[in-house]
Amino acid sequence: VIIMAATNRPEILDPALLRPGRFDRHVLVDRPDIHGREAILKVHARGVKVAKEVDLSTIAARTPGFVGADLANLVNEAALLAARKGKDSVTAEEFEEAIDRILAGLEKKRKVMSKKEKEIVAYHESGHALMAELMETTDPVHKISIIPRGIAALGYTMQRPTEDRYLMTRKELLDRLSVLLGGRVAEEIVFGEISTGGHDDLSKATDIAKSMVKEFGMSDRLGHVVFEKERRPMFLEISPGNSSKDYSEATAREIDNEIKEIVEKSYVSVKTMLNDKRELLGKVAQTLLQKEVLEGEELRRLIKEDMESNVQP
Repeated sequence: VIIMAATNRPEILDPALLRPGRFDRHVLVDRPDIHGREAILKVHARGVKVAKEVDLSTIAARTPGFVGADLANLVNEAALLAARKGKDSVTAEEFEEAIDRILAGLEKKRKVMSKKEKEIVAYHESGHALMAELMETTDPVHKISIIPRGIAALGYTMQRPTEDRYLMTRKELLDRLSVLLGGRVAEEIVFGEISTGGHDDLSKATDIAKSMVKEFGMSDRLGHVVFEKERRPMFLEISPGNSSKDYSEATAREIDNEIKEIVEKSYVSVKTMLNDKRELLGKVAQTLLQKEVLEGEELRRLIKEDMESNVQP
């Protein structure tokens, strides 16, 4: 008799369950890579009529982190959207809309923002988008939107991953941090104050800085030292019940100061860059206010036009 079991929470299992002779053979089923996602999409696409122009490899590239159930839901959602529109096949448009729904939530057409709020959101998202395009290592922008979605999102900037990544350099982490701060900085530059809209960005930026200092040994001041193990649970390793620090209070203060310094330095750098691109920031935001949704190609066209206009004859 062979007994098999599965769990998404291996860290909470009783060690007695995992002793030799019990559940002693462990198989880790990770999230699929881009090729795996494409193969899964092909399986689920058999059940619906997909238009010939749909490229499933492109959809696979747009869905990093999706598992099999997510991809099945994506195909089903796209098919429902096509049926509602009276189409006889699922086109790229429905797949695109389904991805937006899954990642950002349903459009909230009844959530009406004031003119001031809409301007703040437009400049906020334009700040994110410009930093994503100006940084060397970040993924290109796919779409910017100021249409409210989900429970809280008043707008979003979506980037298109060029590949699955398993490692990140210090520069890549700092570039991501700069993109996260771009929205908040844009608000400060244009309106002279900041809103609550960037709280989640700031939280993520702080997490990146914390990981750089405490987990990855990427601190200039503290050196190549790890102060905290990765916060995500390791597969089938039981984490100790006590989370006491194994460093002094003085070191803890240095860690806090270093985290703050990384974020503050990035903030100043982003502010300098966006101040230099103040006119372009305004063009992008105004275009976004007019159209509500701006595709990545149109953003890059605006950036190219700005660069060409600034070239000395």
